[in-house]
Amino acid sequence: MKNLFKIVLFAAGSFVISPAFAQTHKDSTLGHKISKTAKKVGHKTSEIAAKGAAGVVDKKYEGKVAPGGQTVYIDENSHYYYINKKGHRVFVKKSALIDKPAQ
Repeated sequence: MKNLFKIVLFAAGSFVISPAFAQTHKDSTLGHKISKTAKKVGHKTSEIAAKGAAGVVDKKYEGKVAPGGQTVYIDENSHYYYINKKGHRVFVKKSALIDKPAQ
């Protein structure tokens, strides 16, 4: 009887203690890398979509480029803008545009 009691006590103790050791370890660096990569993909997708939409809807300014060398578009209100790396329109003044370099 004492042997059976010891076995039951040992089994109950191991069932109680084992879940404490089986906790998963959250690797925070992996989650950070995934979210960082997802942001990069989202920004690039947004940039490509915005450039495609601007190329269809608005006119390109052929003789000038933006200060960073980006393509300049003219919207329906005659405002000049370019598309940044996040896919947002960045409006610029006509005086800030530079001549397109010869290729």
